[in-house]
Amino acid sequence: MHAMLIIDNISYSVEGRPLFEGASASIPAGHKVGIVGRNGTGKTTLFNLIRGELVLEGGDIRMPARARIGGVAQEVPGSEVSLIDTVLAADTERAELLAESETATDGARIGEIQARLADIDAWSAEARAASILRGLGFTHEEQLMPCSAFSGGWRMRVALAAVLFAAPDLLLLDEPTNYLDLEGALWLESYLGRYPHSVLVISHDRGLLNRAVGHILHLEDRKLTLYSGNYDTFARTRAARLAVAEAQRGKVEARRAHLQSFVDRFRAKASKAKQAQSRIKMIEKLETISSPQEAALRAFTFPEPEELSPPIVNLESASVGYGDRTVLSKLNLRIDQDDRIALLGRNGEGKSTLSKLLADKLDPMGGRLTKSGKLRVGYFAQHQLDELRADETPLDHLRRLRPTETPARHRARLAGFGLAAAQVETVVGRLSGGQKARLSLLVATIDAPHMLILDEPTNHLDMESREALVEALTAYSGAVILVSHDMHLLSLVADRLWLVKNGRVTPYDDDLESYRKMLLSADAPPEKSKPAKRKQVSQQDLSALRSDVKRNEERVNKLSEMRDKLAKKLADPGMYEPEKLGEAEVWQKKYAEVMEALDRAEGLWMKSLEKLEETKV
Repeated sequence: MHAMLIIDNISYSVEGRPLFEGASASIPAGHKVGIVGRNGTGKTTLFNLIRGELVLEGGDIRMPARARIGGVAQEVPGSEVSLIDTVLAADTERAELLAESETATDGARIGEIQARLADIDAWSAEARAASILRGLGFTHEEQLMPCSAFSGGWRMRVALAAVLFAAPDLLLLDEPTNYLDLEGALWLESYLGRYPHSVLVISHDRGLLNRAVGHILHLEDRKLTLYSGNYDTFARTRAARLAVAEAQRGKVEARRAHLQSFVDRFRAKASKAKQAQSRIKMIEKLETISSPQEAALRAFTFPEPEELSPPIVNLESASVGYGDRTVLSKLNLRIDQDDRIALLGRNGEGKSTLSKLLADKLDPMGGRLTKSGKLRVGYFAQHQLDELRADETPLDHLRRLRPTETPARHRARLAGFGLAAAQVETVVGRLSGGQKARLSLLVATIDAPHMLILDEPTNHLDMESREALVEALTAYSGAVILVSHDMHLLSLVADRLWLVKNGRVTPYDDDLESYRKMLLSADAPPEKSKPAKRKQVSQQDLSALRSDVKRNEERVNKLSEMRDKLAKKLADPGMYEPEKLGEAEVWQKKYAEVMEALDRAEGLWMKSLEKLEETKV
């Protein structure tokens, strides 16, 4: 198999600090490769070197002559162009051919253009672009809206959709799940698995690295090593190579004992049987979860709260929203101090709204919310990184929060969150994303909360830090409410799942794997309480609706066949000989009519499908 990318003996330094010294790797064409390594080792710099944006000090990087490289450099600008058109424009060849086809007069050239458009599947482009945008969380209506209507995080998704649509020969993705929710991350994972060309993805998302890639490129000690297999295979191979089995075993045993004590304590309690089951699963998984690198250096230590009598939070028919807009209603939920709850549901359904209600950032609009009198709540969300004071050091933050404690105690607290001596005296503005996240987590937990609400806590954390967070949460004796796109973290921490959907929050009784499968097959989740609006229909009506769907689907298929035949005919250069131009015009007109009919038929088909969905009981 020929190589897509050859990294040959490269050297490169930043401000005199070597990031690469004689590093080499060869990536075969069509391979999906996950790039891993500690934060700060130079993963993003490697991408800039591959793109030729930085100049190597030694060695070279080679690729096939006409290979197209693509990646998401930054969010798309907030223009007035619609999302779908922004994505379509990313396939520059298609855009140029379509523009030329409107002005070309030479028969042979017109034939060439049509043949090439057929080759690159130009006619199905809109459907492909729409399905990528839908996978990344944009509804049909939103796809027609201008980019300027969306915030930065959402525009990053549009930029990602555009590069996926352009399908470069070498796709470079730098932590793409950081601006996605769980649903978007799972969609991307399965899309990358099917991507027809080579992919290099920098990621700390273990789920993605286990399911979407077949090789791991590890950056450590200024060298690159390519491992075959997914992340777990890499972790095992490397752990064996480093022969750190003894240290690992000690850590795993301690963790196993901690989990076992939970299982023994709750096995007998019927209400806790589910939690016990999920911890048993965690014990089984423990063999492979230990990080290949020394997570102890990256520890988190959450203070221990005293025990409160249950429930610590109780919601009865509560509703919450903003101004007079209700986002969630009829909330009947109970939280105990040993609950580990993951909130599932698409972006915009209300996961963050529920988090804010539980964190006292929003008041209920109706119903009852009762809390334990002494309840302390810790809350961590991405926007809190911005609330840190950029011109102050981590030590300054602690002096303000704990003015009576000694500087030595402040340093010990910071060290407990992996902030080393040099970092505690560096102003926050100069800290990395991961270091800011550590400081924010320290601030959120400093009062030993009984309930810790974490909204996407792993975005800036590397693999070792994520493993350390799992360990800290396992040892923590308070309740945890977790929103995360990291399946690995969710599967190890959460033992209850709540689904936030259609303005309601209901227990999701299946496991995360079922939720992932359901999302990927785009089925509707099994809803506990069906909205009263669902129409009760007879079997007769149901079968009429089904045959309606079938009829519309057949019509779409028939029209698609006609379209393909006509496209083939129009791609024939002979069609544009001077004596046949009249005939060509007729066929082009026919083609336009078929496309219009196909558009209408697809609309009817979607409508009939929606109707059927609404009436299914």
